[in-house]
Amino acid sequence: MRPWLRHLVLQVRRTSRGFCGSPGQPAPLPVPQKIVATWEAISLGRQPVPEYFNFAHDVLDVWSRLEEAGHRPPNPAFWWVNGTGAEIKWSFEELGKQSRKAANVLEGACGLQPGDRMMLVLPRLPEWWLVSVACMRTGVVMIPGVTQLTEKDLKYRLQASRAKSIITSDSLAPRVDAISPECPSLQTKLLVSDSDSRPGWLNFRELLREAPTEHNCLRTKSRDPLAIYFTSGTTGAPKMVEHSQSSYGLGFVASGRRWVALTESDIFWNTTDTGWVKAAWTLFSAWPNGACIFVHELPRVDAKVILNTLSTFPITTLCCVPTIFRLLVQEDLTRYQFQSLRHCLTGGEALNPDVREKWKRQTSVELYEGYGQSETVVICANPKGMKIKSGSMGKAFPPYDVQIVDDEGNVLPPGEEGNVAIRIRPTRPFCFFNCYSDNPEKTAASEQGDFYITGDRARMDKDGYFWFMGRNDDVINSSSYRIGPVEVESALAEHPAVLESAVVSSPDPIRGEVVKAFIVLTPDYSSHDTEALTRELQEHVKRVTAPYKYPRKNCQRRFLERSKGVNCEVRSGGNEVQPQEGPVDLRMLHEKLMDHWSAPMGSIISSTLKMSKACSFQTASPGSLRNAGKSKRVSLAPTT
Repeated sequence: MRPWLRHLVLQVRRTSRGFCGSPGQPAPLPVPQKIVATWEAISLGRQPVPEYFNFAHDVLDVWSRLEEAGHRPPNPAFWWVNGTGAEIKWSFEELGKQSRKAANVLEGACGLQPGDRMMLVLPRLPEWWLVSVACMRTGVVMIPGVTQLTEKDLKYRLQASRAKSIITSDSLAPRVDAISPECPSLQTKLLVSDSDSRPGWLNFRELLREAPTEHNCLRTKSRDPLAIYFTSGTTGAPKMVEHSQSSYGLGFVASGRRWVALTESDIFWNTTDTGWVKAAWTLFSAWPNGACIFVHELPRVDAKVILNTLSTFPITTLCCVPTIFRLLVQEDLTRYQFQSLRHCLTGGEALNPDVREKWKRQTSVELYEGYGQSETVVICANPKGMKIKSGSMGKAFPPYDVQIVDDEGNVLPPGEEGNVAIRIRPTRPFCFFNCYSDNPEKTAASEQGDFYITGDRARMDKDGYFWFMGRNDDVINSSSYRIGPVEVESALAEHPAVLESAVVSSPDPIRGEVVKAFIVLTPDYSSHDTEALTRELQEHVKRVTAPYKYPRKNCQRRFLERSKGVNCEVRSGGNEVQPQEGPVDLRMLHEKLMDHWSAPMGSIISSTLKMSKACSFQTASPGSLRNAGKSKRVSLAPTT
């Protein structure tokens, strides 16, 4: 055990066994808060980060000892249900035992070594948490992915990361088999299944049952890699964001205590998918604070299932993306009783003030918003007890120095809109991503002067509250799913009906934003039925890339044959721009698109962009169409 924790744990164990204090008089008990306070001080930047740190050894195993000594309530550390009666509960001791067995599977049957990379593509099954901890114990770098990944997505991620192993479920195994011959680094495939074995796969559950329970945790340095997340960008393929053992392992302790407001008595449910960073945020927020992580398998989002679960189980803390809260407040919440619920959080996209007010009015529980990125931990938040300004992301969360800067990295005064930036010079915060793996150009491009530029735009008021305005690139945030337009355009380009396409965001009352595609048809498809072709293109995108990326709004219509022209028609709030025929002034087209995209969210009724199916699409490229609306489109996100 690390020296900086050994004396605290020894105090706890000696005290519990009566080794301290005067005869006949019990010594004062060192409470777990002393250990948590040490982690929190590091998280806040008030104490130095230790040279060596391993979350499994230095956090989970410490809580196992505290549990053994009787210094933690009898709550489980992990509680999983599937909604049909199946249930799993693990104490920290049992979690340690099972994760050590899983670590032996990774080192033994899989032959993985420290620094090797492993993809985790699992639904909300207990094995995701087991294997995540097993990766920490062995020094294997975990790469979570959402279960909606297609063959193309999986191939790209396996090739780019050079992952040596993957663990997934029955439903995704055929997709992996289809592309694994093109992934030379992939050596072992683990299947989480109760069915018979699959050729070429190792059955994880069978191996886990037979694995030994003893395992020596690897002594990792704080800056050693822990996890890689693929994140969508405005151009090109998704980038790999690498985090260290300490950036995640210690970076969420303070926010878990102050924003999520967790103690060892709490039961925390975050409905997020295991492939998103918020699943890791939950793990690294809850367990350092001794709280229980609650998981519902939740195969699909269902407001009634979520509300019934809150009524049935003693969940104290709930976190959902704003999209889900928008769905929940549409239900009759007076029919449900949340007897244990005391604290609710949201993040991942902008929260509409009316959703917060409806939730608070019907449940008497406040909704605390936070903001962060794959590259960071919590950047801004509304900690419990702080005054909330409805619609604000809250204030900068330590240890970050968050500022609004211009494009040259100069700090802007309160009230001015600019780039959300984190100061990284002269001192780079420890709870920060290491780099974009294998992409030094992207890493360098994310910095300007003394700051890391998040890519989000906001303003800060005189009281230090931040107000989100939107993105300064083309990334689409739909129900907290980050979607790069180039990914969708590339998928559309593979269909024979598509000559050119431009993908943008469009406002949506439930999802915040949805994908919208402007499409130029090839001559052979110009006479096809519009609705049927729309459905065909949507299904095509679902097959080629992840289903959540498909265009939900149709912007292709019959395209008139013209040699050098664009026929443009934009309808917004009942105001119609008359079609223009012949050669197009691109600046005028840009202005019309900008006017359309900057219209109030509720007033946009429909839009149709009609373009020629000419042999050359030179007057308006996909990039120029997106750029036409970029500076205005960001205002579509809910603001004050």
